[in-house]
Amino acid sequence: MATPFPPITILRRKKVEAKTGLSRSTIYDLIKIGGFPAPIKVGPKAVGWLEHEIEAWLAAKVEESRKAKAA
Repeated sequence: MATPFPPITILRRKKVEAKTGLSRSTIYDLIKIGGFPAPIKVGPKAVGWLEHEIEAWLAAKVEESRKAKAA
């Protein structure tokens, strides 16, 4: 019996913008400097982001914010 893989959810840019509160240009600026998960190619002219990577990025931002407040 094969071990089932957890479901992979791909978010398109509009969903990523809504989930993070970031604009398109800010997302791509952060990607350029390695500060945001890179998208994956899902078609000839389409990209998307892995939801679990966006969730991890958001969790890290919350953690970073909480530590800054405590200092």
